[in-house]
Amino acid sequence: MAMLSVAEAQARLLALTEPLPIETVPLRNAAGRWAAADVIARRHQPAADLSAMDGYAIRYADLPGPWTVVGESAAGGGLDRAIGAGEAARIFTGAPVPEGADTILIQENGARNGDRLTLTGDAPKRPGYHVRPRGSDFDAGATLIAAGALLNAARIALAAIGGHGSLPVRARPRVAILSTGDELVAPGTPTEGVMLPASNGPMLAALIGGTAEVLDGGIVRDDLHALTAALRDAAATSDILVTTGGASVGDRDLVRPALSQAGAELDFWKVAMRPGKPIMAGRLGHTLVLGLPGNPVSAFVTATLFLAPLVARLAGAADPLPRVRALPLAHDLPTNGPRAHYLRATIRDGALDTLPDQDSALLAALASADGLVIRAPHEPAAKAGDMAMFLPLA
Repeated sequence: MAMLSVAEAQARLLALTEPLPIETVPLRNAAGRWAAADVIARRHQPAADLSAMDGYAIRYADLPGPWTVVGESAAGGGLDRAIGAGEAARIFTGAPVPEGADTILIQENGARNGDRLTLTGDAPKRPGYHVRPRGSDFDAGATLIAAGALLNAARIALAAIGGHGSLPVRARPRVAILSTGDELVAPGTPTEGVMLPASNGPMLAALIGGTAEVLDGGIVRDDLHALTAALRDAAATSDILVTTGGASVGDRDLVRPALSQAGAELDFWKVAMRPGKPIMAGRLGHTLVLGLPGNPVSAFVTATLFLAPLVARLAGAADPLPRVRALPLAHDLPTNGPRAHYLRATIRDGALDTLPDQDSALLAALASADGLVIRAPHEPAAKAGDMAMFLPLA
């Protein structure tokens, strides 16, 4: 198979699937998911003209006063009569503006003696001053949230105030994660000699766990029969099957032959990127298969660029690919080679400082990084201050 560019591989991966079926969840369970349909306002907000300040509701035409205070309007209630010429109503923030009134005189600019109100400070500048008009936030029937938008805290609040107690979302993708390698032991297990705690599984679960149901497939040894059986079992209960390790061309890199024996059809293998070149993707029955490299940084970078967008695609995201932005470089960078390079970097005084050691096995460097500087294939040498594309890491 020919080596693909990152963009080509992402497009082919996302084209392998469609969003999962729709379900409805309460607002409290909707955070971090994506709207499966447009969310339409069921009410006007505000539902009436409301006061934005504590003070007095008056008619602008009656300035500069004085006025006779004839009642009170509070949030959740209101004055049961209209305001006439020369009249005012005590009013509180969020309370409905009485009929006939069109302006709020804030309380520090007026003085009240019994029912008599006089202007003592600055007058309201225009009719409607400190009034939040009915529907000024949105009208009933307006689209509050577009289908495919991420449901964050602000959008959930918008849905609630728009009259919704639940929202349509896509089912959570079930993602099975298998770590492969004779050298691996479960995290927390005492290690001897060159044995290695399996860090990729917990890392990937943390990366996607907010948007997916993660199924821990454990550690599978470098045995073709055992790996083939594990792949079939995991594929039977998941929407996405992820493997880490065994993706290259060594004698003990068995994921690709095991997938073949299990009946999988690969769409691509190898992407022109570093770290992470030996990534593969395809299908095993109805399950999407994504084979990631075993080196932790390679697994993290490829999961950020491929697994997380794939999960988001199944979960209904309109724009599942990670967003990048441009920032200046803190120092010079050499000409890049033939593969896209994703360099761990920190942000120092607003500029990108790439870390000195980019070895794909160094997790401490990854943990200290703010994100990845993206260098395109054959990108020319860059100087300090030049703008570079940057992928922030959560």
